[in-house]
Amino acid sequence: MAPKKKTLLKNNYQFLLLGFFVALAVYTYFHDREKDDPSRFFEGFQGTLVVLDLQSGEYQRFKPAQAAKRLSPMSTFKIPNALIGLETGVVSGPDHLLTWDGQARPWASHNQNHTLHTAMENSVVWYYQELATAVGPERMAEYLKAFAYGNQDISGGISQFWLGNSLKISADEQVEFLRKLYTGALPARPENQALVRGMLLLPKTGQAQLSGKTGTNVVNGKSILGWFVGHLKRGDKAYVLACNIEAADQATGAKARQIVEKALQAKGLL
Repeated sequence: MAPKKKTLLKNNYQFLLLGFFVALAVYTYFHDREKDDPSRFFEGFQGTLVVLDLQSGEYQRFKPAQAAKRLSPMSTFKIPNALIGLETGVVSGPDHLLTWDGQARPWASHNQNHTLHTAMENSVVWYYQELATAVGPERMAEYLKAFAYGNQDISGGISQFWLGNSLKISADEQVEFLRKLYTGALPARPENQALVRGMLLLPKTGQAQLSGKTGTNVVNGKSILGWFVGHLKRGDKAYVLACNIEAADQATGAKARQIVEKALQAKGLL
């Protein structure tokens, strides 16, 4: 009887070992799926995240239908606006100073003189409105067409068209624009593209360098649309990305950036 008992114990051990590896495989499968699924970060919002690997050309899209939906770019338009200002000579460089008009605005940081760079960092609307006005509708339309930027519609007025108005762009189109900007492929001087890229740098996180710009659409005191678009460099890997969120309220650019950062951290990229 002893040999049979030993065989039974051996079989039980093998069965337990097999069960352990099956359980480990199931856990790993669902854990990896959870890492690749950013839906938990979008709770309470209708939104999308598009990430393009600039080396492989591989796209990752959360909610493709939302990624194709054109929305107002809001302050993310400061990126092409700055580049157009540099290309046309309306501004001389990142340190180009404009004087505050003395009109008090809700954000204290806006109520002072600004440069192209500080106005990008602080999302100063009046600075970029003055820039666009100086560029003028004819040149602005030409550049938006050359950049293939969204629907290229500036009919909402030279100082307003990107602010919840006529100009619309999708997350997919934002990523394509950024792909060209970060590979120097836009029809603009390489040095000006590099200057704009430099103005988008955010504080470095460990091995990763994130760059980007937020945008928020506020209607009747409610934040109904938030954007974060940008670039991620980690080691020899580089990505461009765009995220937007929509809701009855609380859909801010800051929240969109937070969602992007959490999604990148879950993937071990940030």
